[in-house]
Amino acid sequence: MESVFMFFCTLLVWLMTPGIALFYGGMVRRKNVLSTAMYSFSSMAIISILWVIVGYSLAFASGNGFIGSFDWTFLHNVGFATNDTYSDAIPHILFMMFQMTFAILTVAIISGAFAERMNFSAYLIFIILWSLLVYSPVAHWVWGDGGWLRELGALDFAGGNVVHISSGVTGLVLAIMIGRRKEADSASPHNLPLALIGGILVWFGWYGFNVGSALTIDNVAMTAFVNTNTAAAAGIVGWGLVEWLINKKPTMLGTISGAIAGLVSITPAAGFVTVPSSLLIGFLGGALCFWAVFWLKGKVKYDDALDAFGLHGIGGIWGGIATGLFATTKVNEAGADGLFYGNASLVVKQLIAIGSTVAYVAVVTALIVVVIKLFLPIRVNEEQEYKGLDLTLHGEKAYQE
Repeated sequence: MESVFMFFCTLLVWLMTPGIALFYGGMVRRKNVLSTAMYSFSSMAIISILWVIVGYSLAFASGNGFIGSFDWTFLHNVGFATNDTYSDAIPHILFMMFQMTFAILTVAIISGAFAERMNFSAYLIFIILWSLLVYSPVAHWVWGDGGWLRELGALDFAGGNVVHISSGVTGLVLAIMIGRRKEADSASPHNLPLALIGGILVWFGWYGFNVGSALTIDNVAMTAFVNTNTAAAAGIVGWGLVEWLINKKPTMLGTISGAIAGLVSITPAAGFVTVPSSLLIGFLGGALCFWAVFWLKGKVKYDDALDAFGLHGIGGIWGGIATGLFATTKVNEAGADGLFYGNASLVVKQLIAIGSTVAYVAVVTALIVVVIKLFLPIRVNEEQEYKGLDLTLHGEKAYQE
């Protein structure tokens, strides 16, 4: 039963990356829709290969507090038998595949920040280095056997730190270092129905993302299921109310963005908090992410093209803090009580986890960019940007004139 459940959840999370390709593809200009989708599908290819060679081993094999080992390189000793360190109910190789979909998705999320201007060759090199030097270590810190944040007692149910904060902060660093698009102020989505379809697939896949992180069908999994949907709905309301008050009109793009904001916010807390708490977490997550997208980005003037930081970075940070506030062992005995249940120390642990993740991800990402720049341009030239990356980098068009 658990294996069938986790097999289905793995497929759901896999579907999120094609969903991101459509969601992002609809939000760029028509001359860049295919190149934007290529970022996501390249992630599916490159990270899948890296993960089975060495990425999974570095993230989850026993090592030290900061990184795993090479014990499971090329999936050595990773087979149908269970691994009791992570789950005594499902095959070890199924757990590996479930975690692989997270690694793929995280890289795909990052691409929203630099859409319409990053050199594809540089992107491929970047994701190889980033997956090995950033994603695998952070995953080990939080979830791996002996990881220092896991040993500290910080909580991250389904990837607030590992997926959303790491991808959001990476996106912000890349957006700043690559620079603004030449026509950033006039850029607008070319196909909102396409973005809507992608957003729906992402939301659908998120049930596998959060519920599957329980690794079994039990009370915690079902609580995560209800919390996931509740927070997404509340995120729509939180984003929509602020948007309506400020811009005088609620939008479809705002609606699906609000849902994703709520989903990101509940991810680290999904299996640790009550349903009423998920309602508040999602609502405030929607409002905070709207603020980041429409005020913070404009104030600081970084060009996070498709709001990887505004949605995933800010939502993930809020979700991590909210876990420290609202977590309760009444929902999950394996978790901890948060501030509102008499344990202020959990907030401190969550802040340590968030701060260390932000600092490490930002510094290593910046160093990777600096190294790549020594060998090839990380940004396309002005002519390529003007004509569009679909034609100049990939030799094809999404639409015929």
